[in-house]
Amino acid sequence: MIEIRFHGRGGQGAVTSAELLALAAIEEGKYAQAFPSFGPERRGAPVVAFCRINDQPIKIRANIYEPNIVVVLDASLLKIVNVAAGLKPEGILVTTSNDSPEKIRKDLGIKNQVAAVDAIKIAREVLGLPITNTTLLGSLVKVSGLVKKESFLSPLKERFGRIAEKNIAAFERAYQETILTQ
Repeated sequence: MIEIRFHGRGGQGAVTSAELLALAAIEEGKYAQAFPSFGPERRGAPVVAFCRINDQPIKIRANIYEPNIVVVLDASLLKIVNVAAGLKPEGILVTTSNDSPEKIRKDLGIKNQVAAVDAIKIAREVLGLPITNTTLLGSLVKVSGLVKKESFLSPLKERFGRIAEKNIAAFERAYQETILTQ
């Protein structure tokens, strides 16, 4: 089972990201679940969402404390939340940043692989808004291989309707521009 934890701020789409990833996995015949961790969140406050993907039915439904992958939708969270808490030693941290993955890894004091892309820049240029959720899904797919890019087409079209093509373009561009540490 692969467990993914998403960190974002209220209104940025962390919950939507987890749901879209689960739907893409289900498109491929896998089992998946996605759910948020809600407390007294408000727009702009840090939020967490979770996704599990497996080839077998998933019987656990609890928060993810030792993720294989962490996705950070807002680079400011890297300084105020311990986003790498519990990240497995072979795990990957995926984030938006205009810093190099090596600098992010050093700043966080982790040895894990880090994938970075300037998702805010891409989102502004392609979507016209600094909302990075679908953009970072492109990065996640590139570095993890969890699901095929094509498996996102149907979920993205269903979720975003007339603006789906822009989200697909942002996803694809991030897929191309993501840099992963070695």
